[in-house]
Amino acid sequence: MAARCGRSVAEAVMAAERPRSLFALSAAAVSRSMAALERDVWALPGHLLRGLLPLLTIFHLERAEDAARRAGLSTQPIWRKLWDDVMKTRPPNSESITCWRKKFLETFFSNVLHGVLDISSDWRLHDRHFSPLLHSSPHVSQLTLCNMLQGAVELTAEHNHEVLENLAASLRVLKFQHLLSCDQSIRRSLVLLLHRLIHHGSVSQVSMCSWPVPDTVLLVLILTMSAGFWRSGNALACHGSPCGLCREEDKAQSQESAQEGAERGCNAEQEGSSAENQKRSPKEADDCMTSVLCGPRSPPLQNPACEETSSEVPCGHINIQGDSFPLSSSEQLSCHPIPRKTRRWQKPAVGRKRRCLRRSRGHYADPEDLYDFVFTVAREDNSGLLDKTRTTEGENTENWTSSSPGSPCTGHAGCKKRGGPAGTLSLKAAHRFRSVSTLELFSIPLTGETCRTLSNLLSSWVSLENLVLSYNGLNANISCILSGLRALSQHPECRFRVLRVSDMFSHMPCMELVHCTLSALPQLHTLSVSFDLKNQLEGTRPEASPSCSEAEIPESCLEVLEIRFPREPLHTALLLPVLKASKSLRQLSLDSATLPCPQELGLLLEVLKECTPNLKKLSFHDVNLADHQKEVLLLLQDPGLQEITFSFCRLFESSTAEFLSEIINTVKRNSSLKSLKLPGNRLGNHRLIALADIFSEDSSSSLCQLDVSSNCIKPDGLLEFTKKLEGHIQQRGGQHPFTQLRLFQNWLDQDAETAQEALRRLRALCSVVNDAWDSSQAFADYISVM
Repeated sequence: MAARCGRSVAEAVMAAERPRSLFALSAAAVSRSMAALERDVWALPGHLLRGLLPLLTIFHLERAEDAARRAGLSTQPIWRKLWDDVMKTRPPNSESITCWRKKFLETFFSNVLHGVLDISSDWRLHDRHFSPLLHSSPHVSQLTLCNMLQGAVELTAEHNHEVLENLAASLRVLKFQHLLSCDQSIRRSLVLLLHRLIHHGSVSQVSMCSWPVPDTVLLVLILTMSAGFWRSGNALACHGSPCGLCREEDKAQSQESAQEGAERGCNAEQEGSSAENQKRSPKEADDCMTSVLCGPRSPPLQNPACEETSSEVPCGHINIQGDSFPLSSSEQLSCHPIPRKTRRWQKPAVGRKRRCLRRSRGHYADPEDLYDFVFTVAREDNSGLLDKTRTTEGENTENWTSSSPGSPCTGHAGCKKRGGPAGTLSLKAAHRFRSVSTLELFSIPLTGETCRTLSNLLSSWVSLENLVLSYNGLNANISCILSGLRALSQHPECRFRVLRVSDMFSHMPCMELVHCTLSALPQLHTLSVSFDLKNQLEGTRPEASPSCSEAEIPESCLEVLEIRFPREPLHTALLLPVLKASKSLRQLSLDSATLPCPQELGLLLEVLKECTPNLKKLSFHDVNLADHQKEVLLLLQDPGLQEITFSFCRLFESSTAEFLSEIINTVKRNSSLKSLKLPGNRLGNHRLIALADIFSEDSSSSLCQLDVSSNCIKPDGLLEFTKKLEGHIQQRGGQHPFTQLRLFQNWLDQDAETAQEALRRLRALCSVVNDAWDSSQAFADYISVM
């Protein structure tokens, strides 16, 4: 392999330089012997190192970073060329990539892991002294697992132990995409992976997307472990030994518990008859649990946290192997009082690393033990859900372990059977580990059962800061999700700040959902509600709930509000209570709303001026403003707004030339406006050229960013705009605030030479963001759907 690599290097050098120079031949020889000469190579002078770096494999190039920096050299152009040569694609948002080394190695890791890149295809990608996965893993901050989770199996293999340890330190975002059902052995690998990367690692965001028919077992497993809940012991055993980190934490806390127990020894001897129970062995305690095997069937328990879904959740009818089925009549048991247990359970502090729960019976059991807990989350009764958040998690645990004699079954306090493999384990019996702060679910249908599971998890997920639910078919189940979030918001350690909900159909009017959400979650900083269409059956939409629509909204911390209406009318009267309660609002976005009367927009502007003194960004998208020229000018002269967006708002559909002049003069007088976005308003060439006057010598404008995307601009019009802008800047002595022009989806491909000249001259004045858009294809697509 070394010889083949050497020949490839030599061929590359010869192709690059003819006739061959002495330096080229020497560089090729050095690159073949880097294993022996590496330390000496890093000490070379900068002019020699510069010629050698492009001839190194990616492994030695990565190791050369410090030496290159000391010599004043940058490896970024080399990594960028590697990307073009190997990946052969343009990465999305390439203009925002700041480190091509990280981008290449992160993508290289993913492609090698999933088997889509043949490292033998390029001599720079393989070296017998290096492992591709191990060497690139420290640079991976985002990883996507897909299909049958082959990547999870590979990463948890024994030979990749060091790779997994590197990921535990570097990985921040874990994504699941296009998942398929898989067998239990793969799920066990996934459990180990999630436990290491989330519970004992640095992953802070879990995203799942594009799962049209989700495997409920797999989905609930990922949700549960992302929330920090899981059982230890058997489910986490790997290659014959439990998690080493859990074992170390368990040992440390066992020593602390033993010391506390010694200090309490004399007091424990004076506790009367309860001392007999405390002296029982763990086996005897388990026998007491197993003896709870008789009694009439408990009545179904209503889950108040999900009252809106009218779901009855009987205690204990889930098969812990992962399949739902009703128990036989002899197994439908009520829960008798559980004797006080001898062992004090550790009070978990949510959001920090946890040790695994100690087991009294060995480390290993049946393979089915993996799912002892997963499905009981949704079945757990939430009769005390709101009260639960008013107490500490440790107190709840003690309540479970210290049921007083004669207490009735609470559905979640002691509903647990030890006599066989089919039992129910409460949330409070599961151990709490570190959990993620961001959860995103895209295009994954969520059933009522899954929503109840998620609601239960959310109710105590205090580390959660961001929740994104997109196209999940929630419908009425949105109320169940809000119930869990409402319970979470009452927890003193709650950090939840961002909620984004989008779907195809709206179950209730947008403003009603906004009212309900802010009433339940006044601590939100960002709320985004988006729907494409009204409900298919208009009669199925619930009537406005007085509790949401009429109740006064408490003062909130809302800073960003985004509403996408499914072509619903925008009634300022419904928005007024929201704005009054949101004194801290800084950004408002209204999308696809209709204005029921000509006066509605004027009323909205009055309300905004009165109720939102801190508003800095205002956006209208796909709102017909053709007949609201007066209101548009009032917005453009507002001294408080720094960014205004009129996107696809038909501004000039029925306007005159005077209206454009008024816009330009208004912006010229406004020194507070920093960004003006006008995409999709059919500016054309002549209006774009006129906009250059915003930067004339007599202008006091501070406009930094102008967005004229999707405005039918042609190359000759862009060139004239550039020339006019150059003249204005020259008159101002080269001093101007303008820094960025956005030109996406314009007709610049109609004259490539003129467009390139215009762009070249523009880039000397400001940053230009554009794309290679095929206008002819776009027109054909438009005609095809007419």
